[in-house]
Amino acid sequence: MSNSEPAGDELPAEYHQMPEAGHRSDRAASPLVRGDRRAISGPSPITVTERINGHLILRGPPETLSAAVVKSLGLALPIAPLTSSVRAALCIRWLGPDEWLLTLPLDDLAQAEADLRDAGGAEIALVDVSGGQTVLVVQGDSAIQVLMKSTSYDVGLQNFPVGKVVTTTFAQAQVVMRRMNEVTFELILRRSFADYLWAWLRDAASEFGFASQDEA
Repeated sequence: MSNSEPAGDELPAEYHQMPEAGHRSDRAASPLVRGDRRAISGPSPITVTERINGHLILRGPPETLSAAVVKSLGLALPIAPLTSSVRAALCIRWLGPDEWLLTLPLDDLAQAEADLRDAGGAEIALVDVSGGQTVLVVQGDSAIQVLMKSTSYDVGLQNFPVGKVVTTTFAQAQVVMRRMNEVTFELILRRSFADYLWAWLRDAASEFGFASQDEA
């Protein structure tokens, strides 16, 4: 440190302050800065929608966590590997023997976290990862062909049925992928990869057509 730089309590006031935007505002902002939303005409276009949700990692003994999730959220904890449970806007995904990912409306996140902590006590661990992840939903009759260009994982319906969840490589990025119905897929990805994967999907869909949709 040079002699001209302040030290300790002499640091400028802005060094001691959080950004004015606030934690929730940062999480609610879209990470798509350069995502090209222009449509591409084609015979069977896919639609890509970004969803800004709350994301919560849950860890703990399955029996304890299952009881806490049912009591707090009215949602069954998916115990079988690679499965998910859905109720309205809530979705919980199996990630490992003692790890799950919950997504829900961002406005409901704080209350859900508090309720889960009360119900699960010291045996469970919760981590809010909303600031690091986002969701892209890919939908359309050509969605499976676009995904086949993007991942080596077999996304055929027999191997990847509705509700199944896998963590896989997608266009050289890691995603948590869930099949929502026969022609709709959910990709959970790091926010820093949002622009890259959006551009990849738009390019991969160019022969079929592409459209973007804002979440209602």
